Amino acid sequence: MGTDLHAPLGRNRKTGRRRPGVLRLGRIAASLCLFAIGGFSLYTAFRGDGLDRTKPPAAEQAATPPANAPQPPTATTGQAADGMPRADPRSGANVEQMVTGDGSVVTKYSPRPRDGGGPVLVDAMQIGQDPRMAAQPNEALLEETPFGRLPIVGPDGRRPMDQYARPSSGARGVRIAIVVSGLGLSQTGTQRAIAELPEEITFAFAASGNSLQRWMQEARRGGHEILLQVPLEPFDYPANDPGPETLLTTKPAARNIENLHKAMGEITNYTGVMNYLGGRFLSDPAAMEPVMRDIGKRGLLFLDDGTSAQSKTAAIAKGTELAYAFADLQLDSQLDINAVLKKLDELERIARKNGQAIGVASAFDESVDAIAKWSEEAAMRGIEIVGVAALSNDPRNP
Repeated sequence: MGTDLHAPLGRNRKTGRRRPGVLRLGRIAASLCLFAIGGFSLYTAFRGDGLDRTKPPAAEQAATPPANAPQPPTATTGQAADGMPRADPRSGANVEQMVTGDGSVVTKYSPRPRDGGGPVLVDAMQIGQDPRMAAQPNEALLEETPFGRLPIVGPDGRRPMDQYARPSSGARGVRIAIVVSGLGLSQTGTQRAIAELPEEITFAFAASGNSLQRWMQEARRGGHEILLQVPLEPFDYPANDPGPETLLTTKPAARNIENLHKAMGEITNYTGVMNYLGGRFLSDPAAMEPVMRDIGKRGLLFLDDGTSAQSKTAAIAKGTELAYAFADLQLDSQLDINAVLKKLDELERIARKNGQAIGVASAFDESVDAIAKWSEEAAMRGIEIVGVAALSNDPRNP
């Protein structure tokens, strides 16, 4: 009998009907499939991998390691998340700076071995923030407190003064930082400063100002580095009162720290703290030391506006490992645009002699106009305007 190659599989060649044996085999196969699916469902339910979520998934378990597990990276251990040591970009170099006869600062780099052996993870993104995210804080550099979100050093050792600093070119030459202070006290003055001053200018916001978060975000979107001004006790206090919650030499250290934290909680994204008045406070080491220590441990710098000849900022800062800077000149002690321009020329002479200089002004119309005009011509004279963090005395980068 010949074979019909075109007959459907499992059908009788003559009648076209399925053979009974094939039908039974099909039913058995279907039953086996249903049994397997049901068995797998029961297995996963009892095993806990299905809908049972009484145990955290692997990612959550990894976030809560057992007590004897290796600890996460900290600023002191210098370990990356995968256990590889984390290193600063300059950790494999000797850095020496010298000022030449013409005032230029020459930086010499020479190789030196890193601490320890084996490979290290070099964090090259140490200074600055992606401009697209400049108005938003790095959440790893904040802690929740009763006074708001306060700056802290991140788990990898990154400081707010590094994260929010305006990057400089690193080129040799004359560098000048100009700080315009008192922002937030006047809405029109603040708006005008943000609109008209170039992005290289550093802004200092007064802690007692209004709409600070809004103005901070606008300034950061515009590329500005920012500071926070904290009211400190002047010599003629209370006749000259910097405002509510001023830090006073007669108050306990705990109360001054509390007022400092209240001011710090007003905004985010600042590289450091600047004094508002404060001649008496800055001359009292006992009052200054705990405040400066707290600022330093939070990874911030301190800018002394240079108005107090009796200031102990340098001595206290060196004892607390605080990054600090001094203003060389007050630019608008006389409110006249030509007078401010003359002060800016004087600031340039100081910078050419020392390699760098810092000038401080208030957000008055005359000051803003003069700084905007002078800044346009500064680059043509070989001057780089930088953020104040670039000119600080930093114990990490001596």
